[in-house]
Amino acid sequence: MNVVLATLNAKYIHTSLALRYLKAYCAGEFDVQIAEYTIKDPAMSIAADLFGRKPDVIGFSCYIWNIEETIAVVDMLRKVLPDVKIVLGGPEVSYDTEEWMARLPAVDFIVMGEGEETFRDLLREISGDRKYHFVFGLAYRKEGQAEAVITPGRPKLDLNAIPSPHRFPEDIPSLRNRVVYFETSRGCPFSCQFCLSSIEVGVRYFDMERVKSDLLYLIDSGAKLIKFVDRTFNIKREYAMEIFQFLIDNHRGCVFQFEITADIMRPEVLDFLAEHAPPGVFRFEIGVQSTNDPTNLAVQRRQNFAKLTRTVTKIKESGKIDQHLDLIAGLPHEDYDTFRKTFNDVFALRPEELQLGFLKMLRGTGLRRDAGKYGYVYMERAPYEMLGSDVMPFSDIVRIKRVEDVLEKYWNAHRMDRTMEYLVGRVYPSPFDFFQRFGDYWESRGWSRIGHQLEDLFVRIWSFLESDNPQGLDRDAAFALLKIDYYLQHKYKPRKTWWEDRLDKKEWTAGLKWAAERLGMEERELQKKASLDRIPFDYGVWVQEGRVDRSAGTALVILYSGEEAPPRLAALPLPRPDGPAAGQDQFMGMGKGQET
Repeated sequence: MNVVLATLNAKYIHTSLALRYLKAYCAGEFDVQIAEYTIKDPAMSIAADLFGRKPDVIGFSCYIWNIEETIAVVDMLRKVLPDVKIVLGGPEVSYDTEEWMARLPAVDFIVMGEGEETFRDLLREISGDRKYHFVFGLAYRKEGQAEAVITPGRPKLDLNAIPSPHRFPEDIPSLRNRVVYFETSRGCPFSCQFCLSSIEVGVRYFDMERVKSDLLYLIDSGAKLIKFVDRTFNIKREYAMEIFQFLIDNHRGCVFQFEITADIMRPEVLDFLAEHAPPGVFRFEIGVQSTNDPTNLAVQRRQNFAKLTRTVTKIKESGKIDQHLDLIAGLPHEDYDTFRKTFNDVFALRPEELQLGFLKMLRGTGLRRDAGKYGYVYMERAPYEMLGSDVMPFSDIVRIKRVEDVLEKYWNAHRMDRTMEYLVGRVYPSPFDFFQRFGDYWESRGWSRIGHQLEDLFVRIWSFLESDNPQGLDRDAAFALLKIDYYLQHKYKPRKTWWEDRLDKKEWTAGLKWAAERLGMEERELQKKASLDRIPFDYGVWVQEGRVDRSAGTALVILYSGEEAPPRLAALPLPRPDGPAAGQDQFMGMGKGQET
């Protein structure tokens, strides 16, 4: 029997852990092929590829991000492969299963919940007596009937009885260029009403030695990024600490990302990580969602923001671990102003990435069940995103989406960190106000509907600042910081700049000689590998004291080393004892004989 397991990943670099678990569990009885695509692939291309594999059974792993695209492929396959058995599984179809079976007549079976044993047993029945009522956790149709039969749920598996999903030789060549998903546990101890993880009671763990063995195998096989999918990795402190220590000892340059609950992180764990974690090897994802107490109470989310702040701050101060903090707009009792406060509360922690998402009314969750209580209206099809509530109308959702757009492009992408810190910290009333006003301007210019290059992002934010002209904006400071950020975004010396105030040939020649002497470099080498520029204030004073001192200018020398290393900035002070107009015929206003 030819069995194919398929899914449509969100991106090419992603891999499906679920399909590999199913393949591993069926090994020895059934030869299962894995076929991975993306949601960007044309449905016709996916259907054609699967058709060419001549399957007897096709299983699809379904999530909110791929269900509608998967349905399009399923409908095609039913018409061109009328005898194939089509099976759906995954979290998106594990709830409201009867509704899915009624909506999708092309589907023969739905595997509900934990699928390894159910799918294996289903294959046994398909190839045998076809007594599907013996398979727990299954939805199917009797011969000639449209109405679905749903069998009782299956008891939870002993996790250590599940074979490893990480040992397939065909995966090794692509490990270096793909994201590897890994779990050490299943389940979640919390009961957040917007999350599917709240439905499963209790947490089960894989054997520690098995976890270590699989991790070492992946690292030795060339994996560069491993994302742990545990819902709360640090809930069992001793277990987490042992894995942290193992990865510190064996990482070999691989990066590991964990989803942690920050307000339960113990001080001794933070001290251990601050002392022993190698820089850049660990990344933490922390779901804050809201800092509004009535909101957290309504969704049964216990959170101590003071302790969370302590954890995030201590991790940031160590400089070892990047942090990704999550917010959800549209939760109960959180209107526009309340969400603005939540955003500013969390942004004050200056996470390396702040993910602004919008509430999705997931099938099976308590919040979807209680949607009427809070006046929710939401999309009928996946991803079921909320469109409004009794305290947050659609007009507010639209505005906050503009915040999300520019936040992603300008803060999370780290294209101009110096400029961003200046604007959100010193110019605008709050970070949220900056992103909202910039997002509104971005939308008004139609930029959300066109593409952009790196240069465009700098041009557009300068256009916004000139138009908005906020009180407290120092144009010299903002323009200088934008220049520096632009230079440092390149791996090689940029051929052009987006501003017109450039050094002329005479200034460039004088500046080249002057900078070469002070940096101890050959002029020829500097000419090839450096950009030169000037700003009309003392950059050193700005960095140390945060004020603009115009008594001295600064020469900027940006050194490029290519792909292997980031560019370096040399900021050389330029005293102007005779006033701003003196020495204009010399580089950066330097008169003959002046020294830095």
